[in-house]
Amino acid sequence: MGGLLKKRGFACLAAVFCTLLWGTAFPFIKLGYSAFELAEGEVGSMLLFAGLRFSLAGAMVLCARCISQKRFDAIKKSELKAVLWLGSIQTAGQYLFSYGGIGFTTGANTSIISACSAFITVLAAPLFFKSDRLTPLKICGCALGFGGVLVINGGGGFSIGTLFGDILILLSTVYAAGGNLIAKKAAQKISPVKVTAYQLLFGGMLLTALGLLWGGRLDLLNVQGTLILLWLALVSAAAFSVWTALLKYHEASKISVFNLLVPVIGTVLSGLLLGENVFRIETLVSLLLISGGIVLVNLNVSKKA
Repeated sequence: MGGLLKKRGFACLAAVFCTLLWGTAFPFIKLGYSAFELAEGEVGSMLLFAGLRFSLAGAMVLCARCISQKRFDAIKKSELKAVLWLGSIQTAGQYLFSYGGIGFTTGANTSIISACSAFITVLAAPLFFKSDRLTPLKICGCALGFGGVLVINGGGGFSIGTLFGDILILLSTVYAAGGNLIAKKAAQKISPVKVTAYQLLFGGMLLTALGLLWGGRLDLLNVQGTLILLWLALVSAAAFSVWTALLKYHEASKISVFNLLVPVIGTVLSGLLLGENVFRIETLVSLLLISGGIVLVNLNVSKKA
């Protein structure tokens, strides 16, 4: 599999596959909240929902890893620090803000604001990896894309509660970008699948513990809610495994730019599944600006390749 992921064409398809999966997550999280009858203020239950999702995802990946290796692939002492650090940032930290924020804003806003993680990664990558150069086209692409985020938040009809949710989602993107950089570094020395399994398990357990301490409760006998939870776990297991492998073999900026497809997918699915009014002028303008940012960064990436 590693040989295929090294090939640029296959890597692009794999990255699109990841964004397709992540694009389904935003509306399905909202559907999961609805199925479990979670109100806006039930942060503890939302965190418990997130913790169970990622713990299950980590268990799925670890089982697949052990079956392929025909043995239990225990974490080594030398690998522990990287895995714990990644789990704290990419899973626990990112989704602490994400799951808190998504209950206070729309699925469309969540998916669009989350695009910031790609821009932050592009800007920060040169500080950690010499091969990732920051160029004028990348800067312009990031500025244009961030302009799209400002547009979606500057339109009419936003309440204080929605603005609060948007801010939390924006904070989650900072953690997501940091997770991309940490994952790339960790995957150089540890199998990407192994890294994914243990960081999801650790991050998921942190979120589960926090949710329980916050008084969170879920009725796991609720068939609809549990099926949504399992789907989201499968999404995380597949997407994070492939994504971490891609970060191992390619520059962070070349891979993270594909995250910009997530808002397009998430917005469309939010409209179809949640009945949200995504066909507003603000949404259209923001998507056009973000698309322009994608083009500029991709032109730069293509030129370098």
